[in-house]
Amino acid sequence: MSFFLKIFKLLPPESAHSISLSSLKLLYKLKLLKFFTKKDFKNNEYHFEGMIFKNQLGTAAGLDKNGDFIDALGELGFGFLEVGTTTPLPQDGNSKPRVFRNYNENSIINRLGFNNKGVDYLVNNLKKRKYTGIVGVNIGANKTSSGKQRIDDFLICLEKVHKFADYITINISSPNTPNLRELHNEENLKILISALEKKSNEINLNIPIFIKISPDESEQVLDNIITAVSESFITGIIATNTTTSKLKIKDDEFKLIEGGLSGQYLMDESTKKLSYIRNKSNNMPLIGVGGVMSKNDFFEKIDAGANLVQLYTGFIIKGPSLIIQILKD
Repeated sequence: MSFFLKIFKLLPPESAHSISLSSLKLLYKLKLLKFFTKKDFKNNEYHFEGMIFKNQLGTAAGLDKNGDFIDALGELGFGFLEVGTTTPLPQDGNSKPRVFRNYNENSIINRLGFNNKGVDYLVNNLKKRKYTGIVGVNIGANKTSSGKQRIDDFLICLEKVHKFADYITINISSPNTPNLRELHNEENLKILISALEKKSNEINLNIPIFIKISPDESEQVLDNIITAVSESFITGIIATNTTTSKLKIKDDEFKLIEGGLSGQYLMDESTKKLSYIRNKSNNMPLIGVGGVMSKNDFFEKIDAGANLVQLYTGFIIKGPSLIIQILKD
């Protein structure tokens, strides 16, 4: 696997992403993937919000936007997968180039903009999956939507995916869809949650719902979010999405790139937000994500209050060996 990882690093980022996942899928179909992965991890079964996980490590949204690689990723040993972000209509996302990998600093900047094949395509893949582990679905709004139409986008996705998901994530925190983060605003968030609750009652939804937040919000905004979630039907919070801050980047060229930063520089800030939420709400169900590049990072998230932890950039940069490193005894 390390040889292939070196080859993929020579390719343009989006091509490398697609080819590497397609290669995993091919190995899975040929029943060869099991020979490249370590599966004899000790039993770390974990019960959380009515779901049973074989371990607390999963993938973050964005890795498999359209659910094309569920079975292959599930073979690697993850305790759960989160697919998406999906939107009601297919969309190309922002113009290329839009993904920038900084291997020297274990970080990635992306401004993808919810590029995906649409919720109907994803639902079809969810129906076909053989993977029996937990699968969450991350839902969002189309770039061209605004106001009430943006709220409706979440409701459309919620209704279409809920029968085929173990949990659903409401993504209000991508920095690459214009004005999406305005949904962190107290009044806007109340309107969104109210609409989601009404729709959930109509469709008899009975699975957990999480809100995925930005790491760039103030403590006052976090307090408002904690209150809004605590007083609503929303199950918990995923902390956090990428950051727009580039202050810690050493490479001046990367500092000037617009988009959301993930990787090692996100670890501290996202974990601080996680810890803050946990200290404010001891019983809040929390999923930690952002900057996990090692086993120590994984346990730092757990110690900060995460019930579950997700990987994205660490998996892209370090490959499947990071899963083994985290989950082995």
